[in-house]
Amino acid sequence: MGKNRQKNEIAGASFVKMAAILAAAGILVRFIGFLYRLPLTNMIGDKGNGIYATGYNIYNFFLIMSSAGLPVAISRMISEKLAYNEFSNAKKIFRVSMTVTAVISFICAMLMIVVAQVIAHLWNTRWCLLPEPDIEKYQLWYDSIWCLYSLSPTIFIVGIMAVFRGYFQGFGTTVPTAFSQLIEQVFNAFFSVYMAWLLIDMGVEFGAAGGTMGTGIGAFSGLIILVVFYIFTAKKRNAVFAEDKADYRIESGKEIALRLAGIAIPVITGTAIFSMTNFVDMIMVNSRLAAAGFDGDAIQALYGQLNGKYVTLTTMPVAISTAIATAVIPSIAASMARREHSIVQSKVDTALRVTMIISIPAAAGLGALGSQILAMLFPSYPDGGKLITVGSISVIFLALSQISTGVLQGIGKVKTPAFNALWGALTKIPVNYVLIAIPGINVVGAVISTTVCYIVCSILNFRALVKATKVKPDYAGMLLKPGASAIVMSISAILVYYGIFRVFPHNTPVTLAAIIIAMGVYFAFMILIKGFTRDDLRMMPCGTRLIAFLEKINRI
Repeated sequence: MGKNRQKNEIAGASFVKMAAILAAAGILVRFIGFLYRLPLTNMIGDKGNGIYATGYNIYNFFLIMSSAGLPVAISRMISEKLAYNEFSNAKKIFRVSMTVTAVISFICAMLMIVVAQVIAHLWNTRWCLLPEPDIEKYQLWYDSIWCLYSLSPTIFIVGIMAVFRGYFQGFGTTVPTAFSQLIEQVFNAFFSVYMAWLLIDMGVEFGAAGGTMGTGIGAFSGLIILVVFYIFTAKKRNAVFAEDKADYRIESGKEIALRLAGIAIPVITGTAIFSMTNFVDMIMVNSRLAAAGFDGDAIQALYGQLNGKYVTLTTMPVAISTAIATAVIPSIAASMARREHSIVQSKVDTALRVTMIISIPAAAGLGALGSQILAMLFPSYPDGGKLITVGSISVIFLALSQISTGVLQGIGKVKTPAFNALWGALTKIPVNYVLIAIPGINVVGAVISTTVCYIVCSILNFRALVKATKVKPDYAGMLLKPGASAIVMSISAILVYYGIFRVFPHNTPVTLAAIIIAMGVYFAFMILIKGFTRDDLRMMPCGTRLIAFLEKINRI
């Protein structure tokens, strides 16, 4: 029993370390993303955000089709081969994956250029003959073609990056992925704002296209970092490969490609279905707002608020769950290969608990101070606070959906999240159709439908996860304690904000003060009710010191 417990703790610590590295990088990346979206939004406005989002959603769909499932598939395949000491097969997986990805990514990049040309052709021929109200439905599509042209090379670059990241994660290290993500976002931030500033005088659609140019430049810088890591860690990998006994069958390239497809395609399908929800919004928001009587400029502005503000703000806290999901896939895959069922259950429990400890207070904070946060971040275009308030709860279910998807993929249930995502997406369409066309609700209907989609998907995933892993979730640590602390936190945020604002009516400093105090209240209340475990704290800055402190006061 003692040896098993020690083994569990070592494996759990390794998993937590991987997740913590990615989580820290994810938070920094999202923060930098916020920083550059502030001047970008204040430069191109809600209308420009709508154009930017339209082009980016089309790009994101092609990106998903080319490489979305690769890090999951490659990391899982390599971690399994390393667990069996099949080093030659691990090396061959990398080579075959790189070839397959390069071809597919190049084809998808070319297809996106074709899509841009088709949109331009239709606008200049058939669409221009439509009545004026119908033209307004397609204005966003036409204005986004310059974004598509600028983003198309990025698909190929990101595809190659995905292979490297999956390879490193399969070896149990997330440092190259984390560092490359950070460098990628820094270059993305600088060049997005700079290129938008250069091109904005040509029109808002060119300013939006300039903003998308930074994505490609950032991706290329991230790829350079990964190549450097690959070169400088070659000696260490070769030392491991030198121990290869080669007493096993070497898989053929066809076998590896088929297995890669078998894992990646269900992941791509599930991710594509989630991406299709953005397409559903892109199409239905335009048409249903037009049906509600909104003109073209209002449609573009409302769609810009939906994507440039609601999506940006509500997906930032999910950086933690994304990091945990990324770390959990190869970690659980390796444990499953070694039939370490108790370790798998321990990792699942930690992943679920930490995800909820972060996402529940994030949702509560956005719900309490959504309008104030928007006014602080986008002083020139502060509209859209209602979207944040109504949609804040989606943070919880998006995070739960992501982490449960990661666990299911790690244990080999790669088709299950895809089917569940489909059910979630199907529920979104009728809700969109009915609510968006109501003038008083308008684009808030898309937020409500997105929340419904995430609720359906996360519940189905969670049920499948519990059934497959036999884990008994720590509901008190996962839901009750963070939920109670988040309620106290949100009440304190509201009281602090309005209490200070009465005597010092300046939104930005008062909002910052309310956020900082509310975070302190949440952390203190969680300590009071013993809401943290050692694994939770290891993922936080100065986690070791916090553990020692809480042990002294008997709060852990």
